[in-house]
Amino acid sequence: MKKLLSIFLACSCLISLSACNNKKSDSVTLPDGKLDKCTLRFSWWGGDDRHEATLEAIELWNTLHPEITIEPEYGGWDGWTEKINTQINGSSAPDLMQINYDWLINLSSDGLAFYDLNLLTDSLDLSGFDEETLSFGKVNDSLNAVTVSMSGRGLFYNSQAFDSVGAEYPRTWNELIALGDTFKDENSYPLDLDIQSGSTAWYLAVVYVQQNTGREFITMDGKLGFTCEDIKSALDFYKSLEDNNVIRTVKERIESDGNSALYQSSEFIGGNIAGVLEWGSAVGKYESVLDDGVLESGPFLTDDNENNTGWMIKPSLLYAISSNTKYPDEVATFMDFLLNNQQCAEILGTSRGIPASEYAFEHLEQTGMLNGLAHENAVMLNELDTVTISPYMELAQLKEYYNSAIEKVSYGICSTDDASKEMYDLIENYLEKINR
Repeated sequence: MKKLLSIFLACSCLISLSACNNKKSDSVTLPDGKLDKCTLRFSWWGGDDRHEATLEAIELWNTLHPEITIEPEYGGWDGWTEKINTQINGSSAPDLMQINYDWLINLSSDGLAFYDLNLLTDSLDLSGFDEETLSFGKVNDSLNAVTVSMSGRGLFYNSQAFDSVGAEYPRTWNELIALGDTFKDENSYPLDLDIQSGSTAWYLAVVYVQQNTGREFITMDGKLGFTCEDIKSALDFYKSLEDNNVIRTVKERIESDGNSALYQSSEFIGGNIAGVLEWGSAVGKYESVLDDGVLESGPFLTDDNENNTGWMIKPSLLYAISSNTKYPDEVATFMDFLLNNQQCAEILGTSRGIPASEYAFEHLEQTGMLNGLAHENAVMLNELDTVTISPYMELAQLKEYYNSAIEKVSYGICSTDDASKEMYDLIENYLEKINR
């Protein structure tokens, strides 16, 4: 799966596109040069860094196209899926939406909830996307969405916190566990897993087991690839992180942080939490609350034989147009602006990860803007034998199963043996139900 990331990293593959750049430096208009006067709603989730960049890009758009006003709707991830669900079911969805990978299964299994972008190619230039990247947004024969970036979760560490205990960033799972004792003397932790993100703890446990077994947790066609024993191994691994002071228990996180996300936690901002597991496309929210240069990329963990398999990548997010929009061509033109326009690319930078559009990528590369943690994360992932995450793994109902099992094990309500049997049956039955 290296090629899914390498297309964003290999400059040599992009030089041939330089002749196309001039048309991307200007705002795109319809063939007849006219756009209907209208107001369009655009919704997205993210941290403050993404919000600020996107609002600035909208301001640029409104300057270039005063006849089309963009109304922004944005917020944090918590509760965002439910909000969009309600809007789509109530026929009140925004014209343009930033969507998550699994929403195509949940919200548009028949391909009808979102506009078929194949019908809008006069307004939306997709020539800067390879077919494999576009395939992530296809439902049946309809192109429901366009991948904005590819991403994977990486480990990021507070360099000052590690320096204060004289520790190096871990390279293996065993080195990570051993760090628990080092940080315990300072009443701190080398890592923590954001309980607000939906499934961060389970994600890390899945990587560990995938690396050990070579099996994928859930296959691309929605089949459970783990055995019940694999799920138990994942829960055992998670519990070992708590028991060895690598991460806080669920109870400790809730008592300390309440409903706050980890990047908003005083424990993280103050350095008592020295590491996080986060998507490369979203790590900016952690960077923004620390001093410049303090947060650094750490190695992707391997076993003691330096086996680096098991780590995962996916479309970090996609853009989709509501099937109910009254202005499909105008929305597509705005989407093209977000994906391909050079000025917009400079404003957005890597706030949504490394751009999948080769036009945006090349411009950021030429202007020296492809740097920082998001870029480092992509470069490091490209060196691994990665697994593409199944969209089924990200379904909201399955995340409830993951989180429930983690909480039961953390609180001592269930043994890992009992929790794994319950979780296996729940996942197996749910996947069978939605795949009928």
